[in-house]
Amino acid sequence: MWSFRNLLSLLTVFQASSHSPNPFAGPQVTPTDPCYDETGAARRCIPEFINAAFGQEVSVSSICGRPASRSCSLVERDDRPAVRSCQVCDASDPRHAHPPTYLTDLNSAHNLTCWQSENLQGSPLNVTLTLSLGKKFEITYVSLQFCSPRPESLAIYKSMDYGRTWTPYQFYSSQCRRMYNRPNKAAITKQNEQEALCTDGHTDLFPLSGGLIAFSTLDGRPSGKDFDSSPVLQDWVTVTDIRVVFSRPQHTRALPMSGRESEDPLGPPATYYYAVGDFQVGGRCKCNGHASRCVREKDGKLVCECKHNTEGPECDRCKPFHYDRPWQRATAKEANECLPCNCNLHARRCRFNMELYKLSGRKSGGVCMNCRHNTAGRHCHYCKEGFYRDMAKPITHRRACKACDCHPVGAAGKTCNQTTGQCPCKDGVTGITCNRCAKGYQQSRSPVAPCIKIPVIKPTAVISTTEEPANCDSYCKPLKGNLKINMKKYCKKDYAVQVSVLDMETVGDWAKFSVNLASVYKSRGEPLKRGDHMLWVHMKDLACKCPRIHMGKRFLILGTTEGPTSPERPGLLADKNSLVIQWRDIWTRRLRKFQRKEKKGKCSKA
Repeated sequence: MWSFRNLLSLLTVFQASSHSPNPFAGPQVTPTDPCYDETGAARRCIPEFINAAFGQEVSVSSICGRPASRSCSLVERDDRPAVRSCQVCDASDPRHAHPPTYLTDLNSAHNLTCWQSENLQGSPLNVTLTLSLGKKFEITYVSLQFCSPRPESLAIYKSMDYGRTWTPYQFYSSQCRRMYNRPNKAAITKQNEQEALCTDGHTDLFPLSGGLIAFSTLDGRPSGKDFDSSPVLQDWVTVTDIRVVFSRPQHTRALPMSGRESEDPLGPPATYYYAVGDFQVGGRCKCNGHASRCVREKDGKLVCECKHNTEGPECDRCKPFHYDRPWQRATAKEANECLPCNCNLHARRCRFNMELYKLSGRKSGGVCMNCRHNTAGRHCHYCKEGFYRDMAKPITHRRACKACDCHPVGAAGKTCNQTTGQCPCKDGVTGITCNRCAKGYQQSRSPVAPCIKIPVIKPTAVISTTEEPANCDSYCKPLKGNLKINMKKYCKKDYAVQVSVLDMETVGDWAKFSVNLASVYKSRGEPLKRGDHMLWVHMKDLACKCPRIHMGKRFLILGTTEGPTSPERPGLLADKNSLVIQWRDIWTRRLRKFQRKEKKGKCSKA
């Protein structure tokens, strides 16, 4: 239990220098900004220690003077006998009024002002004082300076949610078990640091009237020496409202008669009431070490002036875009300022990811959201699909990523190399954007294989025959100068097709061409279908250029199915007697006309 002298000593300790182990102590010398040192580095800062109750309105459940009344109490005088003191309470007369504003006004020994309850008669005897601080505070003590005898039983409660719920803080009673179902003077351990205790020490203190009751929130709590590391005690000292409930007055002996009162043989009747001259709550505005003062907003609401990239009424969260590590309370060793996300100037929002934070060794957990300027990644640190880095510009530049512009036909995809910008090219295609054929390849009309190998035909590779390549003119004579199409030629051939030549390879004495049938105008025997097919030409016919075939070109082929066919050479066959002419679009109508005539039996007459 605390005396008035004890309380003064307590206040001295609470306002000591920053070297004090007390968690609420602040620095002696206040720099320009207490939240940062001389080098600009963040450090813990706390608001000044104040009487948070001063000037605040207190809601009381009882007040004397309505109607006017008279009350008497005993007053001790050191070692001399106690005398009774009687007074009148009249709410309509300022000289004899005792309103609740006297609880938190300037307390002066020369001008003592006291709030006083009504005279207590019968039961119940409860009277309640409720103080709202308007904001979360971390308090160190609650004190009550009485003008009446100290109550025999009283309880102190706290609220952390502006009066919605209440938690017991401390009980005082000579009958703890009976009044509050608590043991008397229970030991404080780490297991019950956040529990309200009950004590009867206040009933034996002198003086009986005008005494002090002071409750210390940290005194005797084992974790008080390491407050920064004790969330339990940090929660224990946090309050928004304090409620004091007087449950039982001090039942004194019969009041003796002395002085003028002796003229009344019966003396004044015994009265019981509660009277308090000073109600104090010592503590600091709760800012979690991230503000050096609290200020009032335009609406009158008290808030912390937050630093260290924090915000909120208690600086209890990080400001937007400062989520690179989780919010933490500042300590004497570490300011724990909120750090901005690293988005390389390409994002305005980010979020925190605990898994990434742990994987980074608890250094960085920010994840950028909605990366702009064609960037991607946790830090917007690389280019998104379809773009690559312009190494001439820093990654923070809004044009650090350039479009790949991969050719829609020549490229195998839209994603290029992030560093060089090289697009993935199809076979036979080259260039940064895959926009041209490589050496040894020529362009085709196929979107699947836009560039095909240029066939290399070596006459010496042709198997020797009775006729030498020098006799090609006589060998190919049947077709020389006769490369025109007409109905007669159409009718004599077994098939008439339009093909695109894609590729070629040599298989023994034969050249195997990969062709795509674009149109089938005639197909005698097994029907031909559009799509990919093989065209076989003997190497001697090819060496003598009858037929003459070029890669990547379209041709009209009129041929026969007679000839050296075998299972090893499935597909079409062309030889020196076949009509192989480079395609012209004007032939489409002519060939359709031939088709119609054939259906009418005109070929039998040709």
